[in-house]
Amino acid sequence: QVQLVESGGGLVQAGGSLRLSCAASGIIFRIYNMGWYRQAPGKQRELVATITSGGSTNYVDSVKGRFTISRDNAINTVYLQMNSLKPEDTAVYYCNSFMNTGIRNYDYWGQGTQVTVSS
Repeated sequence: QVQLVESGGGLVQAGGSLRLSCAASGIIFRIYNMGWYRQAPGKQRELVATITSGGSTNYVDSVKGRFTISRDNAINTVYLQMNSLKPEDTAVYYCNSFMNTGIRNYDYWGQGTQVTVSS
């Protein structure tokens, strides 16, 4: 059974920092691409950052220079360090694991963790 469990969300003032964690189980973590998505009230879920199995990273423009995604394959965990937070970063943040074998996609989601940034 695959589980992705996020933690680290909370309430922070603008300019502050939070570190999200996502602990994965039930998958061979090191071969999966991992990502963080977010969904604000009334908006569609959007990609925030990804990190491939090889460690390459990608970010949505709005968080570049402020957020950092990283992974620790030894403990099956992916992180999102969020600095200089803005009220517009307020959303539920979701962890995602994804792998395409060429035959099928393996796509899993966590339950989400709320991040609220006050102005």
